Amino acid sequence: MTLTDVVLLVFIVLLLAWAVYDEFIMDKLKGKTLLKVPLLRRNRIDGTIFFVLVAILIYNNVTSGGAPVTTWLLSALALIAIYISWIRQPKLLFKTEGFFFANVWVLYSRIKEMNLSEDGVLVLQLEQRRLLIRVKNIDDLEKIYKLMVVTQ
Repeated sequence: MTLTDVVLLVFIVLLLAWAVYDEFIMDKLKGKTLLKVPLLRRNRIDGTIFFVLVAILIYNNVTSGGAPVTTWLLSALALIAIYISWIRQPKLLFKTEGFFFANVWVLYSRIKEMNLSEDGVLVLQLEQRRLLIRVKNIDDLEKIYKLMVVTQ
């Protein structure tokens, strides 16, 4: 196994661990989930570019007679890229003391201001940062508002 194969294997394992954490473990952390809101997907173009680059590497490895292990590892990386970019649904998980947004835990007490933009983006102002939350269904904004009023 070459250094390239080892690096590919490490990245595949890390991406799989992150996907398992995002899909199964995060829901169990920090108590019971009160509300789960699907978000709009972002960066699909980035995922497409990454997938195309990996496909080019697979093609180059096959045509130049590269190691079959490398081809399989690149194929696994391409499948994970497809899952992360197109299949996985980003979500916002509300718990009793805070919420998970982009896999980051945010306490309700850190929210200084909450606004809704004209195009349906929920803007949460934290101490030093602003979170822009783009929900998939506009009706979920009312659910978020009701939950935030109850928990605060």
